[in-house]
Amino acid sequence: MKKKGKVYIIGAGPGDPGLITVRGVGCLSRADVVIYDHLVCEDILRHARPEARRIYAGKKGGDHTLPQEEINRLLVEEAAQGRTVARLKGGDPFIFGRGGEEAEVLAAAGVPFEIVPGVTSAIAVPAYSGIPLTHRAHASTLTLVTGHEDPSKVQTGIDWSALARMGTLVFMMGVRNLEAIVKNLIGCGRSAGTPAAVIRWGTTPDQKTVQGTLGDIVRKAAENMISPPAVLVVGEVVMLRGVLNWFEAKPLFGKGVVITRPEEQAREFAGLLFERGARPVLFPTIRIAPPAGWSRMDDALARIASFDWIVFTSANGVRSFFDRLARLGMDARRLGGAKICAIGPATARLVKGFGLGVDLVPQRFISESVVEAFRGIDLKGKRVLLPRAEEARDVIPEGLAGMGADVEVLTAYRTVRSDKRREEFEEILRDGKVDVLVFTSPSTIRCFLEIMGSGFSLPDEVKIACIGPVTAAAARKAGLRIDIMQEEYTIPGMVEALEYYYAQEVKSQKPSSKSQTNPKSEILNSKKENR
Repeated sequence: MKKKGKVYIIGAGPGDPGLITVRGVGCLSRADVVIYDHLVCEDILRHARPEARRIYAGKKGGDHTLPQEEINRLLVEEAAQGRTVARLKGGDPFIFGRGGEEAEVLAAAGVPFEIVPGVTSAIAVPAYSGIPLTHRAHASTLTLVTGHEDPSKVQTGIDWSALARMGTLVFMMGVRNLEAIVKNLIGCGRSAGTPAAVIRWGTTPDQKTVQGTLGDIVRKAAENMISPPAVLVVGEVVMLRGVLNWFEAKPLFGKGVVITRPEEQAREFAGLLFERGARPVLFPTIRIAPPAGWSRMDDALARIASFDWIVFTSANGVRSFFDRLARLGMDARRLGGAKICAIGPATARLVKGFGLGVDLVPQRFISESVVEAFRGIDLKGKRVLLPRAEEARDVIPEGLAGMGADVEVLTAYRTVRSDKRREEFEEILRDGKVDVLVFTSPSTIRCFLEIMGSGFSLPDEVKIACIGPVTAAAARKAGLRIDIMQEEYTIPGMVEALEYYYAQEVKSQKPSSKSQTNPKSEILNSKKENR
């Protein structure tokens, strides 16, 4: 019997990827085909299965990638083939979208479907701008209005006289008709002094709010070059924004932070940045590759119980080590009585995830501190295994050997240049998406410079941040200036350093150029170093 397909029409929310519903994620995660719109955040698509086919059906500024008739046909055709289809629509599918029309087509064709409501931008965007749409002291009614009616309609379906008497009004897709909306409201008796706000790209780090009154909002929107997508809010509740503006007050709001580490390892960093209002930009300059051959690793793993210590200097080394152990049909029990040293808390957490304890974590997360942490431990005649990157400094093996240890160094992985291109980064720069470029290791610097090639110069307004002194030394050697470097060589430490840097900039009301220090960060004088 042929499998019967089904279509889930899912509201993907207004932009913040965290605002899709749990039900929406569940339906998306089992889809064979994902058909998504322009305003659907790319991060939401990672909930789909890797093998799911993705079809972009967006519309931007009236330019349709796929006509609505083609979208309708696709939904019916894919389901008829027995596939599960996730139709992702921005906001809520039944609020001024065409979800109702698509559901009608599916019903007429006898295709099973389900509607998964979403968080509509009409509600979420004002909330992220600090505007409560109802309030006991200011508004007891709320009206949602389309700012872009079906052009085929003979006459308007909007009762402007009634709207002018309502409490809070929210117009969606109304930026292009903003002047006409304001004219109609004032012409029907709404005071020109009524508070109003236009919010563009709401719930995202690109959010921009322009506040005024019906009398001047058209001019202010034009001066601030507000264009779709945007929401217009009219009513006394707009005045509460001065007290309730929480999202745009986040410490890194609107800052574009480029992460150069491998994409699969950038999620934690990106999440922390997003929580603080920043715009994470993934531009991995390196990727992690296996060693050229496994013979030495396999030989060491066969003798693993003979080692007294195993020293892990990175999370990549931990993953490679235990992945290879599993491929050889072994597990952590083969380690015997070997003690474990991890260079930092993130690496230690990963080791513990394999059910093992960590015996030694240095106070500072650099190679020199690993050596220092072993002082006072008798290493004479002890066998130490060091699985690490192919290209790494010899501080640890030389330091431990000097204490009498027999150190065996293994290449557990290689860092190689990614497939990113110079043109991709230059496009990000042109779009004004970059405020900070973060390097997490010397290899990210080396590969970034290889990708960009000769003749490239980073704009002065783009700051450079480095995690740890080794990365900073590599940046200086490459002729790059360093604007931000934290003392705690971790991802959370870097986020704190970015917060501190921009807090100081706000206090001074201009970009900071003087060296400043606090327990969490060090800001170096950029004028003393050349790029």
